[in-house]
Amino acid sequence: QAEGGAAAEEEVKIEVLHLPEACSPKSKKGDLLNAHYDGFLASDGSKFYCSRTQNEGHPKWFVLGVGQVIKGLDIAMMNMCPGEKRKVIIPPSLAYGQQGYAQGKIPPNATLIFEIELYAVNRGPRSVEAFNQIDKDSDKKLSELEISQYLKEEFARDGKNRHPSVHDEILADIFKKNDHDGDGFISAKEYNVYQHDEL
Repeated sequence: QAEGGAAAEEEVKIEVLHLPEACSPKSKKGDLLNAHYDGFLASDGSKFYCSRTQNEGHPKWFVLGVGQVIKGLDIAMMNMCPGEKRKVIIPPSLAYGQQGYAQGKIPPNATLIFEIELYAVNRGPRSVEAFNQIDKDSDKKLSELEISQYLKEEFARDGKNRHPSVHDEILADIFKKNDHDGDGFISAKEYNVYQHDEL
């Protein structure tokens, strides 16, 4: 990879389309975000992704800054507040690079444009406060029941009506990604696996 000169272009360009008057809380690494986004190819403006047409139109939930989305989106959605809309331009090096992503109809070396609308910023499941809050019996590991309970509370708090399957999917996903030794519990160490940016 060329360092120096080339790096200047390898940035995410962010244009704020709408900023709500009350801008808090601002998103930070490890927060759980709920957003809709549309993706376009910069080369011809064609749309390759629309979260509104997938998953029955539910906005996507993901943890910011841990590689659940492409690097460029992790960068583009930092310090963003609920209700904010952004248009971002992401260079290939922070998207799908030289390989592209055939399944997603993204050619090699594609610059991507995303229009993002952020709905909710929750204190992410990655913080120590959250761990202790979830770990009701303080045994320093999270059981499926504890996490399930936590998700219920989180969902109840924002009052949106979600299909029960969403809860189960998120729960399964959390265990798939975090229960590395497969013992049915997420230890404090497993839980914090993503604090180190491996990417």
